[in-house]
Amino acid sequence: MSVDDEGASDAGADATAADHGTLYVVGIGPGLPGHMTQRAREVIREADCVIASNLYQEFLRDDGTLPPKDEVEESDQEVVRSSMGQQIELTREAFERVRAGEDVAHVSGGDPNVYGKSDLVFTMADADDATDVPIEIVPGVTAALGGAAMMGAPLSNDFCTISLSDKWRGWEEIEEKLRAAAVADFVVVLYNCWRNYTRAIDILREERADDVPVGIFNDAGRGDAGRNLDGEAFTVTTLGDAASHEENVGGMGTSILVGTHETEPWRNDHETYLVTPRGGRDVDDF
Repeated sequence: MSVDDEGASDAGADATAADHGTLYVVGIGPGLPGHMTQRAREVIREADCVIASNLYQEFLRDDGTLPPKDEVEESDQEVVRSSMGQQIELTREAFERVRAGEDVAHVSGGDPNVYGKSDLVFTMADADDATDVPIEIVPGVTAALGGAAMMGAPLSNDFCTISLSDKWRGWEEIEEKLRAAAVADFVVVLYNCWRNYTRAIDILREERADDVPVGIFNDAGRGDAGRNLDGEAFTVTTLGDAASHEENVGGMGTSILVGTHETEPWRNDHETYLVTPRGGRDVDDF
């Protein structure tokens, strides 16, 4: 390619980008206004098309980010229902809308990069040769951070998240990660706990003492709007007793935080919290 051809190619790419909208993958955290970034709210409000599940649509309408259902026809914004079985088709539709000049907000609970939708969008863009589609990830509060905020300061030292879903990864790989995290003394936050959570607890017990504190939390950041069990709640227990709390593990809204030998319960006049000090520091170290 000559210098002139290269310049023409760059100019053509700029023109194409100017004609396109943008595909935003938007993390809305737990879905309520107090835990959503201003950027996420602005992108959803201003998008030509919003792709979101019924649950997230309800949250976004309750806080005024999306118009009420009875005002949808009066709005220029189109809201498309998302479901687990339609992700490929919806992403392809999003590419075409962006190419037609629309801004599309593809809503993800929590953070798009933590077991969310961002990898799907990039994988699909690669498979469909959609390199012309501008993509922006808008971060959100993931369950590990929301749950930690409920429980005090359990993530103040090194931590990791592990999904117990074996849909794409075999259980042998999940078990290997659990053991490695336990041996490395990470605080471990388990996602997708409706799948084999007692099995995961048994593996962690092989590498960690039974008296290590554990927090089981549901619908962090959703308050009374939680759909899991009795809404937002957390239970403090121990690793040795965690498997007996099946009544507190109720679906996608549940995560489990397993502390280290440094994690301690701390109580005040209002609540029992969990605290993992950073390197054993005390007040004078600050």
